[in-house]
This record gives sequence, structure tokens and C-alpha cells, in this order.
Amino acid sequence: MKRILLVDDEENIRITMSRYLTSRNYEVKSVSSGPEAVAVLNTWTPELMITDLRMEGMSGLELIERVRKSHPDTTIVIMTAYASVETAVAAMKYGAYDYVTKPFMPDQIAHLLSRVEQVRGLSLENVALKQVLQDIREPEELGSRNAKVQQLFEMARRVAASQSTVLVTGESGTGKSVLAKWIHKHSARAQRPFVDVNCATLSENLLESELFGHVKGSFTGAVRDKTGRLKIADGGTVFLDEIGDISLQLQTKLLRFLQDRQFEPVGSTKTETVDVRIVAATNRNLDAAVRSGAFREDLFYRLNVIEFKMPSLRDRPEDILALVESLLRRACAESGRAPLRCSPDVMHIFNTYRWPGNIRELKNTIERAVVLAHEDTVTVSDLPDRLLDPGTLVPPQANLTSQANMSLEDLERQYIQETLARSATLEEAASILGINLSTLWRKRRRYSLD
Repeated sequence: MKRILLVDDEENIRITMSRYLTSRNYEVKSVSSGPEAVAVLNTWTPELMITDLRMEGMSGLELIERVRKSHPDTTIVIMTAYASVETAVAAMKYGAYDYVTKPFMPDQIAHLLSRVEQVRGLSLENVALKQVLQDIREPEELGSRNAKVQQLFEMARRVAASQSTVLVTGESGTGKSVLAKWIHKHSARAQRPFVDVNCATLSENLLESELFGHVKGSFTGAVRDKTGRLKIADGGTVFLDEIGDISLQLQTKLLRFLQDRQFEPVGSTKTETVDVRIVAATNRNLDAAVRSGAFREDLFYRLNVIEFKMPSLRDRPEDILALVESLLRRACAESGRAPLRCSPDVMHIFNTYRWPGNIRELKNTIERAVVLAHEDTVTVSDLPDRLLDPGTLVPPQANLTSQANMSLEDLERQYIQETLARSATLEEAASILGINLSTLWRKRRRYSLD
């Protein structure tokens, strides 16, 4: 910790504290009011802010509330001559780490600084550990035994190191936003912001303001200046989700930004320049939208420098078992439940359902089952009714033998054969079938499936 911002309307306090902190090799800036502190924080980020509680214009509690939003990593300590339990509770409620009472001695400040240093050190270690754990585990959506998904993931590794604009296409729920975040996390921009903008949830005017910002008075309701997402993400990545939903007028402004990375906030004539990488995603057919005139062709080619086509879950059936196991472990851990397993009937439904909502639907289905399951096994009764509708099942392949007149023994043989074909190991096949390994060995010999 090196930088400290001191806020107090008493000049003697500011002078005395500044001298003491400077003597301990801290970089100190001191101001006399909340508004002055806010102005400093626009261009300078301290690790610690020490502020008086009662000041004219903006109280210490009001200042804390603003700083917690704009600089969440800054530790805050309150100074007050009106010590009470209520003061401490209010300060902690608003986000202060601690408070000291006036008058105070140098050793009190030294002790306070020591505790702040210790707490900040532990916090940074915790953040670093979380990042390590996050880096170890890749998202379920990107792990796959499917050859096409493996190729896509390998391509993402190479693209992450570049600065190219990326377009991710595919059905809803296939993991487009997960891929966008992965690319950012493994790029040179990883330490800068990743800003997510859902273009489908905002009106044209609101979306323009969200992207580019606006100045006070530029339209009804613009009571203060607003910084746009593009500027917030400077140096990082902006993820434009559902890019196919934006209007033609906004497409024109976005095209200009993609060409030179410049824009004007709504109602302003001042041109601003930022350095961001654009990753866009859509579940729409942009080629068809271009042909119909609903999407600008020049914008499409600006966005489509590198395209990733996310496959649907029904196109990667060999991944369903691994996804179910991973998502089930995570859902049990998050809900505090002991590990669960899926019954053979449930796994059969999971393997034959069409999954129109893709991985997102599978995840939600498993979360629901974890909540409803009574014992240690997820059963068919824990599944939503839509999964049990025959019309939602994947139709059998044309080259499979008709099952209309098959015996129970033939049906079992076919099911085991199909399960073995899509399983990486015998253990995995036995898990899907709901039988132990020795039983599977006997059935393989019985049906000559070696």
C-alpha cells in the first residue's frame, strides 16, 4: 500500500496527518471536502482513504457510498470527533473498514495502518487464489470430446492472443458469452475490464447512451453526465451480445467506431478515442439479415473478421455425460448437498432429449433436480414435464434397425452397443447404463460386443 487520500475540513488535521504519513513513505493527497475528493478520484486511485465524518456539503458517509461504487478496492477509514456505537455501525454499513476518534496519537495511526496493510494483503492473496482456481478449471461449455468443438477451442487459443474482432454465432444457450469471456481472460487485455452489453434488452436510445455515454441535458432524463461502456472498457474487451438486434441507425454509428475507435457521447461534440476489442455474438442468421436489408453489409464484414460457430448440444451428444456430471457436482456444491447421481432412466432422457435451450437448459434442469431430489439419486420425477414429451426426443437415425418388433433382449443389446460407441471408457458406459463394471463385462460377452 502506497497511496493515501486524506479528506478533512480542518486544515491542522490535514497538515499534521500529511506530514506523519509522508514521513512513513506514503504518497499522500489531502483535500478539504467530499466533492474535492471525488475530483481527485477521477484521475488518481488510492489504496486507502481516510475521511472525516462531518463535513459541509457532503458528509463522510455520502463520500463513502460514492467511493465504494467507483473504487471498490479502496479501503476506507472514518475520522470523527463524535465517537459512538451508532457512528461505527453507520460507517461499516456504508462500507468503511474502521474508524478512529479525534484527537488521536501517532501510535494509533501506526496501528491502524498496520491492520489495513494486513487486511489488504489477505484480500489480494484471496483474489489471486480465486484467479488460480478459475484458470485451472475451464468452462464446461468449452470442454468436449466432439472433434468440431475441440477444433473451435484450439482456434480460440490462437485468436485470444490477437487483437482481431470476433463474431460468435449459434443458438441461445450454446455458450457464446462463455467463449467471449474465455478469449478475454486469455488475452493481453485480461487485466483490463470485460464489459458485457446485451443489445436485445435496451431500446435504441438507451443502447446508444449505454455504449457511447451522454452529457447532461442531452435528452429528457439526462440529469448528469454518463460514461459509456466503451470508455469504461478502455484497454479491455466489449462483448456485444445479440448484435443482430440493433437498429440500422445505431449500426451506422457502431461501424464508424469499428473503423477508427472514435465516437461522440450523445449530445456532445467532443470526439473520444478508446482502445477496446470487440467480441460480438448473435443467434440470428446475419447473412440472411444482410440480404433482407436488416443488417448493414459493411458492418457485418467489420464484425466477421473471425467467426466462431457454436454447435448445439444435440450436435455434440458425446459430451452430455461429462456435462451432466460436471454441472451436477457444481450444483450440489453450491446448494450444500451431498453428491448426487442420475438414475439410468434420467440419463437415457438426457441422451435422447433435443435440448432446444442447449447447455443453459441442461444447467437449469440439473439445478432444479438438485433442489427436488429426495435421496442420493436424481429420478425422472425430479425432471420438468417437457423432457418427458415424446415430441422433444431426438429422432432415431435412419440406419438404425426398427425397434417396433424387437425383443427386450435385442433392445438391451442395441442400447448397450450405442452407449459403448459414444463412451470413452467402460467405466463411463457403465455409469450411463446404471450398472457396475462387472455386470457390463458379462453383458458384453453375452452379446458379443467385445
